[in-house]
Amino acid sequence: MVPELAAALASELVRRADEERRLMRQAQANPTPQCRCAIGECREANAEALRTIVRRHGWPTADLVGAAASTAALMILLHASDLDFQLRCRDLIAQAAADGRCPALHHAYIADHCAVEQGRPQFYGTRVNPLTLRPYPIRRPQTLDERRRDVGLGPLDEQLRTLRDGG
Repeated sequence: MVPELAAALASELVRRADEERRLMRQAQANPTPQCRCAIGECREANAEALRTIVRRHGWPTADLVGAAASTAALMILLHASDLDFQLRCRDLIAQAAADGRCPALHHAYIADHCAVEQGRPQFYGTRVNPLTLRPYPIRRPQTLDERRRDVGLGPLDEQLRTLRDGG
């Protein structure tokens, strides 16, 4: 990919993720149906744009579009409503992480997201029930913190303590 195209894709991904964050902050300050609708529309438009990028260029890896834009793509993917698309991208991200073109942490987040959405235990404990502040079921919990450490996450207890303390 030519550098100009990679830079344009990076800019678009970051812009889209920033817009969703802006709408989320606005909805927190003023929780109206219109704000919720705007977030939904933004997420759908973002997911469609990401689908197009992935179809044309593959997953936007950190080595291709930079770390910030690759993370923005992951955030867009996590908020997409199409589980089939998320599963396809999960596999692309897994390969990119194995090749060192994408942080392993990205794979941990999308793998857990897909597992929870499919009603399966998660592997890294990144998904937490917002009502109970407890993680959704975890596969092989006795080795969880080892797996988390391998992808750059701290122990689950620390994450949960931070969440409970309002972080």
